[in-house]
Amino acid sequence: MAEKIYWLFAFVGLYWAYCMFWGVRGARRAKTASDYFVAGRQISTWVFVLAATATSFSGWTFVGHPGLVYRDGFQYAYASFYAIAIPFTGVLFLKRQWMLGKRYGYVTPGEMLADYFRGDGIRILTVLVALLFSIPYLGIQLRASGFLFNVLSDGLIPIDVGMWVLSAVVMIYVASGGLRAVAYVDTVQCLLLAAGMVIVGLIALDAVGGWSALREGMAALARGDAGPWGRTADGHNAYFAIPGVIQYTAGFGKETPIGGLWTGVMVLTYLMGMMGIQSAPAFTMWAFGNNNPRPFAPQQVWASSLGIGAILIFFTAIQGMGANLLGAMPDAHRAVTDAGVAIPALLPDLVGRPEDELVPLYINLIGDAAPWLVGLLAVCALAAMQSTVAAYMSTAGGMLTRDLYKRYLNPRASHTTQKLFGRIGVLTIVLSALIVATLSTDALVLLGGLAVAFGFQMWPSLAGVTWFPWITRAGATWGLAAGLLAVSLTEDFGLQLFALLGLDPPWGRWPLTIHSAGWGMAFNLLVCLTVSALTQDAGERAHRMKYHDFLRAHAALPLDKRKLVPLAWLLAVAWLFFAIGPGAVFGNDLFGAPDAGIEGWTFGIPSIWAWQILFWGLGVGMMWFLAYKMEMSTVPAREVEALTDDFGDGFLDMEPSASNR
Repeated sequence: MAEKIYWLFAFVGLYWAYCMFWGVRGARRAKTASDYFVAGRQISTWVFVLAATATSFSGWTFVGHPGLVYRDGFQYAYASFYAIAIPFTGVLFLKRQWMLGKRYGYVTPGEMLADYFRGDGIRILTVLVALLFSIPYLGIQLRASGFLFNVLSDGLIPIDVGMWVLSAVVMIYVASGGLRAVAYVDTVQCLLLAAGMVIVGLIALDAVGGWSALREGMAALARGDAGPWGRTADGHNAYFAIPGVIQYTAGFGKETPIGGLWTGVMVLTYLMGMMGIQSAPAFTMWAFGNNNPRPFAPQQVWASSLGIGAILIFFTAIQGMGANLLGAMPDAHRAVTDAGVAIPALLPDLVGRPEDELVPLYINLIGDAAPWLVGLLAVCALAAMQSTVAAYMSTAGGMLTRDLYKRYLNPRASHTTQKLFGRIGVLTIVLSALIVATLSTDALVLLGGLAVAFGFQMWPSLAGVTWFPWITRAGATWGLAAGLLAVSLTEDFGLQLFALLGLDPPWGRWPLTIHSAGWGMAFNLLVCLTVSALTQDAGERAHRMKYHDFLRAHAALPLDKRKLVPLAWLLAVAWLFFAIGPGAVFGNDLFGAPDAGIEGWTFGIPSIWAWQILFWGLGVGMMWFLAYKMEMSTVPAREVEALTDDFGDGFLDMEPSASNR
């Protein structure tokens, strides 16, 4: 054990040294507020590709995702498609947001939305979304880092102590160096994240006994009914089939679903929530930080959809399903061994324990044979957790400074003052997250359920700014408010508030197996479209058209490609329907019945896994078509000329915007 601890601290020390180096360097280069908050709009291509990928896929991907595959099987593994769903949002919005940021000098999304809609209500709601996204999301990641080191140190490092100590370094380098420091540290964090998930997947495969043993074990498991969900209504083992398109229960979400939670509609709406990661306010600031949109397409297509997608589809599936064969689910292991497949029970019984323990337990399997690798993988996991943490610290601090302090308290704030308050904002957000995580893990879980679903509620507002001029200020503002409320009332957070008031609502969490992100968007769109239809104003429409005329002049498709627009719509809708929507039910048995065994499976693997692999490949193709062929993420044919002389602090040839007056 001692040798493992030495390696653990050695690798963490090297990692911290790299982080602090970029914190100091970023602080020295941050001469202006723009330098600090959006890296002077000079983030290079490959830095953005790696940094944005690291930010999109946090420690939850590294630790939590395999644990849920272990618990729920391949029906949950459809969530691996968030490697495509997350950047799908970026394809729709990032390029056009970058163009507006470059043109008008915006630093935060609140400034952009307030100028476009000519109102501060949307600005305040955007800051609220940023805070409600950042604080619980940070708290979950920071606590997970403490939990990781507690497991890997065999209890030597208490969870809360590890959490506070590990958080101190990330807070220091983020507060010091701003977004530039975050971006350069994230490049290494992305590589560590990807390498770590692959290595843990190989550890799991080796522990099971190799590829043949994995397939034989799954075939034996599929013939029984072991697992928390038993069998679906169609009689399939719930590990190997989604339980239908949608489920209605008399309790409207209060009763346990039959055969599992992950219906086609649940998968679709859950992944809508994941789309909220790149529509959250933080990613708008990432877009503003680039010198041009050149990095967007390779990040969306090759780094995320292809690279991370391959890791999730293959290696995290092996980790999750392998755990069932290795004893983490004793009933599953017993069913496999009773069928004559000799796989040792190398993992302890995890039933009733946090699924997040799975990956640290895999890492501990090699503790005696390769203690140095334990240290390296610990840093990989830590880097995965802190990649997202750092980005949300930095961007939320920027929004507090620009959208609240500078807007309402000190409109003439100097660059030095803005940087100071940005650092204070980072400190405030981190301390808030740590206090919540320390005092109440229950509160953290309740708030964490809101995070990504809240981010997804930004879609109509962003769609108005970038695509649809008929969405009005009132429509966007009231729609966003309605969406946030609907998300809250269909998550545990809202249900607990009802309980505190002595009320018992007639619905439970995620009614009809529809995720809170889906319920939020349903009410968001209903209110947004209705109110927009009732509040059309010619003068306001003319103001908004200035932005859309600019976007059309610089981002319009060439004539020879406009005929491809219907095809682009068809590809996107078809992929969403069959890959992550109701049509996914066809994958249950198209390539062989779930219990058909290796000989009966068309490709020698469960049909549901083959379907996921097929639509992962098709999804990469769809993303390439949208990002490159349809030019949704490429550099505009016409150069975007900035109208500001100092990154949002004064206009050259037009009246000052509301953000900068």
